[in-house]
Amino acid sequence: MFEESDVRQLVRAALAQMLDDTKPAGPLVPAGMSTLTVTEDGLVPDVTAVSTKDEFHVPHPSDRDGYLAIKRSTVARIGVWRAGPRYNTWSLLHFRADHATAQDAVFMDVPEDFVAKQGFIAGQSRCTSKDEFLTRPDLGRQLDDQTKALFDQKLQKRAKVTLMVADGLSSAAMVNISDVVPAIVQGLKASGVEIGPIPYVKYGRVGVMDDVGALLGSDAVCLLIGERPGLATGESMSAYMAYQPNPSRPESWRTVVSNIYAGGTPPAEAGAHVATIIKRILDEKVSGVDLSM
Repeated sequence: MFEESDVRQLVRAALAQMLDDTKPAGPLVPAGMSTLTVTEDGLVPDVTAVSTKDEFHVPHPSDRDGYLAIKRSTVARIGVWRAGPRYNTWSLLHFRADHATAQDAVFMDVPEDFVAKQGFIAGQSRCTSKDEFLTRPDLGRQLDDQTKALFDQKLQKRAKVTLMVADGLSSAAMVNISDVVPAIVQGLKASGVEIGPIPYVKYGRVGVMDDVGALLGSDAVCLLIGERPGLATGESMSAYMAYQPNPSRPESWRTVVSNIYAGGTPPAEAGAHVATIIKRILDEKVSGVDLSM
C-alpha cells in the first residue's frame, strides 16, 4: 500500500513532467519562468507573471517576428498552441487564472474603507445583496430611499456637473479611481467648473445616474463604473456621461468612454478626455448620439 508521502511524490513528478513538456519556447519568457516546476509544497509558480502578449508556444513558426508583432498588438489569445485537441497545460493554467480574476472582480465587494478614504458620500441602490444585484439589474438602476434622503441632504443641487462612482460589475476597477478622478476634476476646474462632493453607489448599474440626475437637477452627470470583466482584465472602468439625465431618457442619451485601465486607455489620460467631453456636453446641451463628435 502506498504511503501518503509516496503519493505526493508521484503527483509532483507527474505535474513536473506535464509542465516541463509544455514550457514556452523563445526569448519572450522572463528569467525564472522558462520552465514550470512544482515546489516542495506541491504548488506551481504564478503563470500570470508572464503576460499573454509575451507567451509564445508555436513550434517552428515560418514568421516568428510577424507573429510576435500581432500578439503584442492585442490581448487576444493567439499563438498558444495545443496538445492534441486541447490547450497545452501552460495556456490552460493561464486561462483558469484569468477566469478566476474575472470572477473575483464580479463577486467581491469594494472595501468600505476604500470608499471612506476617497471621501465619497456612500449610498446604495435598491439591491440588498450581491446576488440580488446580479439577478435584478432593474433594482441596481434605482437608489434606495435612505440613499435618496442622504444624497438630497449632502450633495450639491443644480450643479453644473455631478461626478459619481459605482462599483458596477467590477470591484477591481476601483484601482483606477485615484488617477481618473483628479484628472477629471482638474480638467473641469480649468474650464471653470467646480466639482462638489462625490457620491458612491454600492450595487449600482449604469442607469442609477438617471436617478441621481433627477434627484439633484444637475446639468450633467458623469458616472465612473466598473465594467463587466473579461479574460483580458478585471480592472476596466467606463465613464458614462449625460446631459440632464433622468429615468425617462433613452440609453442613446449616454456618451461613454470605456476600457479605462493601465492596459487600455490610461486612467489619467482618460480623465482628461472625459473632462473635455463633459465641457462639450454642457456647451451643446445634448449628449449621446445627439452630441457632435
